Amino acid sequence: MFTGIIETLGEIKNLEKNGSNLHITIKSSITQELKIDQSVAHNGVCLTVVKIEDDFYTVTAIDETLQKTNLGELKVGDYVNLERAMVLGARLDGHIVQGHVDQTGVCSNIQQQDGSWIFTFNYDASLNNVTIEKGSITIDGTSLTVFNSDKHSFSVAIIPYTYEHTVFNSYKIGTVVNLEFDVIGKYVSRLLALRE
Repeated sequence: MFTGIIETLGEIKNLEKNGSNLHITIKSSITQELKIDQSVAHNGVCLTVVKIEDDFYTVTAIDETLQKTNLGELKVGDYVNLERAMVLGARLDGHIVQGHVDQTGVCSNIQQQDGSWIFTFNYDASLNNVTIEKGSITIDGTSLTVFNSDKHSFSVAIIPYTYEHTVFNSYKIGTVVNLEFDVIGKYVSRLLALRE
């Protein structure tokens, strides 16, 4: 489980295909604190640390993960949002995040507004994921509050700190992002669908 509060960024240093798997090597300021078999969220995708060497660590993404997330589009030199699993007994500053991406979305608009940024994202509503006004959403692992919720799109406001310390500062119109919808909302949506 994660909170959606990004700890740091990691730089992609190597990408190695092995069959349908992708081994991703990352340089990060938290590498020395990691251990083998530890779960770390990468742009909101929970992956297991399989190797640590100096300031670099490696995780493996399987084909299903590559098909359902934006990790298959990574290039050497790109940055990803990183968060280690939450610690029980600590404050939950974001919201409950599983690290299981539901689908991808596409950045459709970026607007500067009084020192902050408004980002709008479109997504495929046929997959039965929903947002609600003032509900939670996770975008590339970042816990955010939804507004302008619509059937196929929503917006989020990004403050300067988040913009500077996450991959939001690299987004452009057309950027593909990982979306994890609110777990409680997913259960409610599923239960309502079963009643029909």
